Amino acid sequence: MASVQEKHQIADDRPIDLDTEKGTSTVKGYDSSSDNQEYEPLTDKEYKRLRWKLDLRIVPFCGLLYLCSFLDRSNIGNAKIAGITKHLGISDDQFNVALSIFFVGYVIFEIPSNLMLKKVGPNIWIPLVMVSFGIVMAAMAAIHNGAGLLAGRFFLGIAEAGLFPGVIFYLTLWYTRREQATRISIFFGFATVAGAFGGVLAYGIMQMEGIRGLHGWQWIFIIEAIPTLALAAVTYFVLPNLPEDSKSLTDRERAYMLERLKQDAGPATETHFSMKQFWMAFTDWKVYVHSLIYISGSIPLYSMSLFLPSIINGMGFQSLQAQAMSAPPYAIACFFTIFVAMNADRQGERGYHIALPSFIGFIGYILLIACKDQGPVALYIAACITVTGVFTHAPPMLSWFTNNIGGHTKRAVACGIIISFGNAGGAVAGQVYRANDSPQYIRAHSACAALMLFQVCVVLLFKFTLKRVNKKRDNMTPEERRTAAEGEELCDAHPDFRYIT
Repeated sequence: MASVQEKHQIADDRPIDLDTEKGTSTVKGYDSSSDNQEYEPLTDKEYKRLRWKLDLRIVPFCGLLYLCSFLDRSNIGNAKIAGITKHLGISDDQFNVALSIFFVGYVIFEIPSNLMLKKVGPNIWIPLVMVSFGIVMAAMAAIHNGAGLLAGRFFLGIAEAGLFPGVIFYLTLWYTRREQATRISIFFGFATVAGAFGGVLAYGIMQMEGIRGLHGWQWIFIIEAIPTLALAAVTYFVLPNLPEDSKSLTDRERAYMLERLKQDAGPATETHFSMKQFWMAFTDWKVYVHSLIYISGSIPLYSMSLFLPSIINGMGFQSLQAQAMSAPPYAIACFFTIFVAMNADRQGERGYHIALPSFIGFIGYILLIACKDQGPVALYIAACITVTGVFTHAPPMLSWFTNNIGGHTKRAVACGIIISFGNAGGAVAGQVYRANDSPQYIRAHSACAALMLFQVCVVLLFKFTLKRVNKKRDNMTPEERRTAAEGEELCDAHPDFRYIT
């Protein structure tokens, strides 16, 4: 007889035994017309083929959506190099406020947006989000003063609020816990591609200075809004809806997918909307620990993505060179981001896969400080190490909290809380690299190094705390387990649920 621990361990790549207690090879399927219809379960080969089909349709497309989102939010750094502060007549401090105000609207609307995604469906809600921030991005080319820049960035934050947390939640509805980090890494890896692609694209667009009377930064906003709007138009037709009603699955595939996800969730299988779960997300201490881990990593990540062209510019490279040379660090980071996340899924582990990259990021910042007088080559290598560290830790971190929060409503709200709290770090990030600290930015590098080291400590402490909770649940007596299992909608508080550490 398998132990409780084994029953609810992370699902692996093998097909699950869907009806062993009855001794049959059939599984009840999801069918709106009949609750008793049964289907043959998929074989190992059939499931791998199905998963590959879903991977090709869901993951790269979501990645493209996030590439557009990340490009639109971070191109303000490229616009600065292209002269936006000079042409609008604003100071560096006012520009930093414009960076931060984006995250005010972003944070406010993340939780409501996740609930809307659950209610109306991703193939409707996500295109609406894309259209919204594509329009705002294009409209920002018309701004002509500092107030317009602030308004544009604020509304861009509101418009983009639904995409990132929405897609993270969406992926958890399609993949088991042991499959999520790899998919999130590919999705998130497009942010690093956006960083690399954005620098090269901005380099080319800046050559359009003066065409039709527009500045280079105006062309950056216009041209980078076009793919966002184009993708929004096709998202409705390409992106599958939720598994239970997706037309991209056959009835047999749907039955198998739903049963697989149900068994992977263990006792935390609640899929309906629940106000009890809504409030549970706000009262769970683990949500706030995950938020603390997120914000301590998001400040270095966002500040680096916003200011990398300026940091490279401060090493002695010219403006156009700085745009182009911001690409290689992101390309290196993309490779390691996917590699580390795939290993995290393979090992069924999260804590060490967050802590090690974060420590590498810490080392990178220390090198940026220590090499301040060693010339541009040493500084550029240090920047590559830093970008790799601050980006690579993100997918295991994002999948850690989605793995450990049970119940659809609780997970949707918790994802919104954690990502909102983490993205509040984006508002702080806009103030980290101050113009009067250029070109070496010693104080900014020191602050980010301290945050990365703090994150390492919190992650390791939290990992061992969750291991103790799992061990305590393993050692429960039958009476203790019966008492702990009483009640409805326990989600991940159920004694049979095991946290991934």
